[in-house]
Amino acid sequence: MSSLLSDTALIFGRYVRQTLRSKFQILFGVLMPLLYLLFFGPLLTGLPLGGDGDSWQVLVPGLLLQLGLFGALFCGFAIIIEKQHGVVERMRVTPVSRLALLLGRVLRDAALFVFQAVLLVVVALVMGLRAPVGGLLIGFAFVGVLTVALASLSYALAMKVSAPHAFGPVINAVSMPSMLLSGLMLPMTLAPAWLDVLSHFIPFRYLVDAVRAGYVGEYTGTAMLYGVVVALAFAALSLALGTKVFQRAGA
Repeated sequence: MSSLLSDTALIFGRYVRQTLRSKFQILFGVLMPLLYLLFFGPLLTGLPLGGDGDSWQVLVPGLLLQLGLFGALFCGFAIIIEKQHGVVERMRVTPVSRLALLLGRVLRDAALFVFQAVLLVVVALVMGLRAPVGGLLIGFAFVGVLTVALASLSYALAMKVSAPHAFGPVINAVSMPSMLLSGLMLPMTLAPAWLDVLSHFIPFRYLVDAVRAGYVGEYTGTAMLYGVVVALAFAALSLALGTKVFQRAGA
């Protein structure tokens, strides 16, 4: 266990230093959700959105998870580039734990996207968001767990492909339906009944509902329970799959 922790810290530190050298990467990832916040958020002010809370308490949780969804799914591009430059090949001959090679990467990604989520919420508070501190912290926690899950899947897929043009279409095919059916932008209670039913087969729907519940101070309801259970189960399964792929690839 101590070896795993030290190896994970080593890999985490390597990628954190790499990220800190790229201020563009840190700030650019939050740009798209920020644009939605600035240009789409004011359009919803005062509209009945079919749920508890005002329009900001509905929109901001969706944007937080959109940040994790799109950011984490595209993390695999980095490992494809590393494979092309021989970085992965050199790591194969080291005694570092294969699980640590995955954990170090996904924990760096989680730290990055939670930091970006904090920036997004600060801007939202300036624009009019009002939410309890507990709800804000719950939102950041869900971003971190979602990032761990999706980054693990993204890295696992990236280990199976050899070029970005084979990776991108698969990610787009997953991310767009997930965004549209999970209710990231607007609650699915506004959708036709058949679409609302279909959205319950998308795991992200439960995470969005849980964060929105937290933003109105509902910490013990069914929405929060389902969200926590789905998020943790999804992260555990994703990490297990990612670890299995890394071990087989000898990465």
